[in-house]
Amino acid sequence: QVHLVESGGGLVQPGGSLRLTCVASGTIFRLNDMDWYRQAPGKERELVARISSSGATTLVDSVKGRFTISRDNVQKTVYLQMNSLKPEDTAVYHCTADIQWAGHASARKHFWGQGTQVTVSS
Repeated sequence: QVHLVESGGGLVQPGGSLRLTCVASGTIFRLNDMDWYRQAPGKERELVARISSSGATTLVDSVKGRFTISRDNVQKTVYLQMNSLKPEDTAVYHCTADIQWAGHASARKHFWGQGTQVTVSS
């Protein structure tokens, strides 16, 4: 059984910062790509940031220069540092991970966390 648990969301004023944390636990043979998605009310879910097991990162254009994704493979943790937050960043942020739980290729699945609310408002 694999679990992803996010933390760090909250209410922040425009221009402020938050750091989201997501910890993977359970039987994990290999932790591959880890992502942060977000979904705002009435909008489609959006991939915000991705980091590979080797540390290569991609960010959606709207957050480049403001957000940073990083990971600690020993702690099985992914972070999303969010600076210069804007009201349009308000959403539920979900951590996801491509996880292999055993040594054969079929033992692999994309797991999701329960999400953490980020609200940017004055």
